Amino acid sequence: MGIALGYNQYGKAECHMVHVDRSTPVHQITDVTVTSQLIGDFAETFHTGANDKVIATDTQKNTVYALAKQHGVGTPEAFGLLMARYFVDGFDYVTGARQEVNLDHWERITTSEGPHDHAFSRTGTEVRTCVVTKHGESETVISGLSGLVVLKSTGSEFHGFPDVPYTSLVETDDRILATAVSARWRYIGTDVDWDKSFASIRQILLDKFALTHSLSLQQTLYAMGETALEAHPEVAEIRFSMPNKHHFLVDLSKWGLENPNEVWYAADRPYGLIEASVIRDDAPPAGGVWEGVKGFI
Repeated sequence: MGIALGYNQYGKAECHMVHVDRSTPVHQITDVTVTSQLIGDFAETFHTGANDKVIATDTQKNTVYALAKQHGVGTPEAFGLLMARYFVDGFDYVTGARQEVNLDHWERITTSEGPHDHAFSRTGTEVRTCVVTKHGESETVISGLSGLVVLKSTGSEFHGFPDVPYTSLVETDDRILATAVSARWRYIGTDVDWDKSFASIRQILLDKFALTHSLSLQQTLYAMGETALEAHPEVAEIRFSMPNKHHFLVDLSKWGLENPNEVWYAADRPYGLIEASVIRDDAPPAGGVWEGVKGFI
């Protein structure tokens, strides 16, 4: 029986960096968390501990800071490509790289005197995400978002499901539908206006969630993905992970009170979890670029 080293990568995880653009008195901040991983001719370190081709993970961390100082950060996609190209194009024994860049959003504080030059507030739980994978000349960008919490107070139904043993859920034609959207989409190529594409896709997801009369969270998910792909031919596929944030109508009849869909109990767990991909039929194959993207089928 033979034993061999399989696929491997290594790097520095979650380098949290805040870049301040001070080129004008009105500062801009970019808050990113970067995970840098390298792929290449590293078998010897696994077999014998020889490290002559191992770029230290601490070096990868410092590269994040140095490239940000020299080039700025820009979009997560642009910075991920910058990192990947630096390592793959710069070192013969690095044949591939995987760079994950997550962006936290801050808003400028508006005071009684107007927008402040250098004071900001963190907004919600939403994170803009990006994974850049580079193998030789081949480059793939997966963009997305997580923690986009949305809710509809009506316009959602759920009925017609099988009444099998242990079924207790009551059918409804009027319910609250709420979820925290995690979505990632794979681009075809890298000649993309990253900010414009991201903003457009995010708005499409919000529009379809709001405007689709929902008979299931699955139906809403597919409508969101289908519309995004129709509007963006530069996207090969989009994948979703969407928990169903359940709201249950409170029975107040014991106290002689009617409750016409006004008072709900918001349950945090357990919860339904809907995951799916929506893909165009002529999309180029993904290869292994989805490996390591947590929470997505």
